Amino acid sequence: MSFRLRALVLLLFVACTASAATAWLTWRQTTDAVEQSVTAGLAEEIRITAGLRQYGATHGTWEGIATAVHALARDTGQRIHVTTGDGDLLADSDTLDGRAPRPPGDRTPVLVDPLPDFRPPAGTGRLNRKETTLREIGAYVTGMRYAACLTRSGADPVVSFTPSGTPSVRTDPSRPQCPRTKAPDVRASVRDTAQACMGSDTASIDPCLQQVFRDNVRGVVPPRLTVRLGVGNEPPPSPGAKPAAGVAAGVALAVAAAALLLSRAVLGPVRALTEATRSLGEGDLGRRVPVTGRDEIAELARDFNRMAASLQRSEERQRRMTGDIAHELRTPLANLRGYVEALQDGYVEATPELLDSLHEEVMLQKRIVDDLQQLALAEAGALTYHRSETDLGELLETCRTAQLARAEPTGVALLVEPADHGPPVLVHADPDRLRQAVGNLVVNAIRATPSGGSVTLALEARGPQAVIRVRDTGHGIPADDLPHLFDRFWRADAARGRLTGGSGLGLSIVRQIVHDHGGTVQVESAVGTGTTFTVVLDRL
Repeated sequence: MSFRLRALVLLLFVACTASAATAWLTWRQTTDAVEQSVTAGLAEEIRITAGLRQYGATHGTWEGIATAVHALARDTGQRIHVTTGDGDLLADSDTLDGRAPRPPGDRTPVLVDPLPDFRPPAGTGRLNRKETTLREIGAYVTGMRYAACLTRSGADPVVSFTPSGTPSVRTDPSRPQCPRTKAPDVRASVRDTAQACMGSDTASIDPCLQQVFRDNVRGVVPPRLTVRLGVGNEPPPSPGAKPAAGVAAGVALAVAAAALLLSRAVLGPVRALTEATRSLGEGDLGRRVPVTGRDEIAELARDFNRMAASLQRSEERQRRMTGDIAHELRTPLANLRGYVEALQDGYVEATPELLDSLHEEVMLQKRIVDDLQQLALAEAGALTYHRSETDLGELLETCRTAQLARAEPTGVALLVEPADHGPPVLVHADPDRLRQAVGNLVVNAIRATPSGGSVTLALEARGPQAVIRVRDTGHGIPADDLPHLFDRFWRADAARGRLTGGSGLGLSIVRQIVHDHGGTVQVESAVGTGTTFTVVLDRL
């Protein structure tokens, strides 16, 4: 299946999914609206019942309730139908609005009880709670009778609430026809009942006193109401399907159009990448693809170009290395072949000096091959390291002892500058590999130093790091040659003579060994002054 077709199928699938999701979202939004409407209805129901209960609790009678019902119906937009527990109609908002009464709604009727929620004073003693309860009973009975009288005479009672939650009606001087009588003393039976509550445990006293209050004020509290809200046979709101279908169709068309545009925009760069990859597989490492934009396709093209450039550089390094190896081995092998053939033909006599020279040439070629194998293992991460706690001061002394036989015949002084007096400078390293690396630096320094010069191995403890310096007083290295110093087969001696130069791999091996130990190696040099190699490792 082509990319265009696969992209189109994929995007059509996304379109269908998006359409279905849009339809679901539309339906869900409508459902949420219905739920919000129901929640709002419940809030209105709570508001209406609370208003009616407040009216009964503060007026002492249901007379005049029609005015409150009319106001609540106008504020909430609900149809309100109020009857007593016996079914007697008290008020109907339809009648109050001058319309024919409609059938009540199907919602469950709500009961409204104006009896106040009496709460004995908290944090007081038992006796004080009892006396407060008896006092509140008398005050509430008197207050409700006074409030009922005011309501019947056409005045609104002035009501406040006590800390116990019971309404307190203040006297209105403008209503002399409703005299405020003194609160009557409660009956002895009531006192006995309240006293009986004192024998209960602490957690049961308040519920007992609340029950005493309710039983003795029920006679002055207006009767319970039955409230019905809404209108019967009213269809509930339902989510519409047409808006959702229209949105879904629009989304599907938009995604299909986007799919066509996307496939056209993507196919061009993908085709160029495909052709470049095919050419790269056929060996054309110079092939590159144009890069435009900042999207994923452009990033892929950049990565491809970086990969191709890396492969090209690797190919060039491999070709250069192959040429260097051939150059290193061709001339010595040709010399060996010439001498061997001359010996076979009898043109040259096998003197000890000739045999020593041929043996030295063979050993040089063997060293080149060994160095190549060791460098290949190191770069592949297959070189074995046996790490342990290593004293760098002892290691430098060992290197000096090992290289004295090479330095003394050439008249070069080989010195060691230990670290300042203090604890040993310790690192976690393979001592044999580290001696090999320092030894390569020392051998190169001895070769580059004329008779009478010196090579110094210096050690310094610098904070958490250990610094080894191999410093010589030789001819120095030109600045142009320093960047190539660690390249394979690079040597300052262009003649590559056996006496003045090595295999050209020693510094590459040094860099790899130091790198494998987590360290760094750097070089500083000045022509006519000398060269300093600096190795930095982490201390223990």
